[in-house]
Amino acid sequence: MFNDDMNGATEVTLGDAPETVTQDDLSTELAAANAKAEENYNKFLLAMADFENYKRRMERDNAALYTAYRRGLLERFLPVIDNLERALQFDATSDGLRGGVEQTLKGFESILFGQDVRAIDVAGKPFDPRIAEAIGTAPADDGIDDDTVVAIAQKGYTIGDELLRPAQVIVAKSLAP
Repeated sequence: MFNDDMNGATEVTLGDAPETVTQDDLSTELAAANAKAEENYNKFLLAMADFENYKRRMERDNAALYTAYRRGLLERFLPVIDNLERALQFDATSDGLRGGVEQTLKGFESILFGQDVRAIDVAGKPFDPRIAEAIGTAPADDGIDDDTVVAIAQKGYTIGDELLRPAQVIVAKSLAP
């Protein structure tokens, strides 16, 4: 039962023992409850921010994992293409066999092109160690500058803007007198 007196106190009777609760006591309890609610809300916002960061981190990790898997798969295709290109360098007695190998090579190249894999064109250009690996040298002929790529032993490839495999090249070097 509740009884109000003239000083703003409310007498609350619970069972047999009367208890007096003032307006100030109720205001203090309300302020404490509001502070606790604010604290819990801030914790909730922090947890939501942490969760959003976790989601972004997982998306980045998954994208990196996908890229690494894709890169490994595409790297395994490259030796097959190399072998097909070597087979085409030899004169085949059968035009049908050569035509079949050419079509197979074109099929592989179109798959790689669809995956944003491109061959690096380094022939006749200055040697760039960021995209090519020098595996030998050849004497520089007249009109060919030192450090110019004169032959490609194995094509290099990029995937997007990243190097997938460096080209293996022969570089021109002047003979010392």
